[in-house]
Amino acid sequence: MRASTTPLQRLPRNSCYEAGDISIPHLTQDTLHTLTNLPAVTQVTLATLAEHQEVLEEFKEGLQKFAGLHDTVVYCSLHDPASPNPPGYITNKTVSVWGSGGRIELTVQRYMALQAAIQPDWYQSMADGETGQENTTRKRVRKAVDRTLSHLDECLVLHQKTQALTEAEIFGVVEGGDVQEERLRSARETAKRPVAGFVLDGFQSGAMGTKLRNQLIAATMAELPQDKPRLLQGVGCPDEVLDCVEAGVDLFESFFPYQVAERGCALCFDFDIEPDLERAGTRTPTVLNSDKEKVITGEVPRENGDGSGDARGKMTRFEMDLRDSRYREDFRPLVSGCSCYCCRNHQRAYVHHLLVTNELLAGVLLMLHNTAHYLGFFQALRRALAQDRLADFKKQVLPCHQGQ
Repeated sequence: MRASTTPLQRLPRNSCYEAGDISIPHLTQDTLHTLTNLPAVTQVTLATLAEHQEVLEEFKEGLQKFAGLHDTVVYCSLHDPASPNPPGYITNKTVSVWGSGGRIELTVQRYMALQAAIQPDWYQSMADGETGQENTTRKRVRKAVDRTLSHLDECLVLHQKTQALTEAEIFGVVEGGDVQEERLRSARETAKRPVAGFVLDGFQSGAMGTKLRNQLIAATMAELPQDKPRLLQGVGCPDEVLDCVEAGVDLFESFFPYQVAERGCALCFDFDIEPDLERAGTRTPTVLNSDKEKVITGEVPRENGDGSGDARGKMTRFEMDLRDSRYREDFRPLVSGCSCYCCRNHQRAYVHHLLVTNELLAGVLLMLHNTAHYLGFFQALRRALAQDRLADFKKQVLPCHQGQ
């Protein structure tokens, strides 16, 4: 059994842990530990663990010990942010997750029994998150909020009665879709419950326009206590992360590097306002265009393949498509100055070759680079926040951004 795990990025306050033996897609324990500054929290999902409930219950000592997740905080979420679930499988009493064997329906009782078997450090309560579809009515959004609050109350009762969860914390989920009235109601009611933190759901990339999302997040944050962490689900693109940081979000999931790797792309945006040749992402990334180089400032077109959207998501302006034939004879590292294993030992042309020949090593190298680059982005972001230089940081990450 391999849990689908991904490091979480935390921006605020304090953090006294260092990530230990975690497993993320394409990477083994050894390859993972070629990376430095691994995050303090590891995310696991019920979608990948639900079908192993009996094994974990028989083991009795929780997922951390079972999977060797030493010296890291474990957070258990309902769904995998990199694998959207099909809609239409939620009832008043159940939610569904999809494992390798198909759909698994969960009542609150089974949901909490799973948490007791996993024994995470913290986990989100069961929630109805199906409010991001087109043409979702206000009535459906209101029902999602009501269901989520009802599930939270049941989870809290069972949490108090479960011996295996005495050291675990529960996070309440804030729903509400794109209806501000329901967002605020969900936030206010959830904040009244004895939860340790909050999960903001329904803001996944593409679920709503940027302006509306930012307005809703800012309004929601105003209703939540600042002394409890606020985790935003489903948002990982750098420009969206920066918007949400300004709105007060504390925690982000790290699924974005995996999505980029799955579409055969490498992260290549500049983020360092204090260049240091020893750190990744220290020079402005460039993409070969004919016989010249140009700085990436807009969305990079996918010239090979149909570029159709799926669970991997669509290309963004922060990445280069290494399947493109322009990289066939490009013998530079993926990003000049990057200190990751891939950039120190291989070139764009080699990764291009691996991709077009469908070699498994392509995913390994891209995941190493993308994860290192993304971790470097958050490290630089934390440094910019500490120095009160977020505006300068945004100008560096978003060349077209005008300081506000």
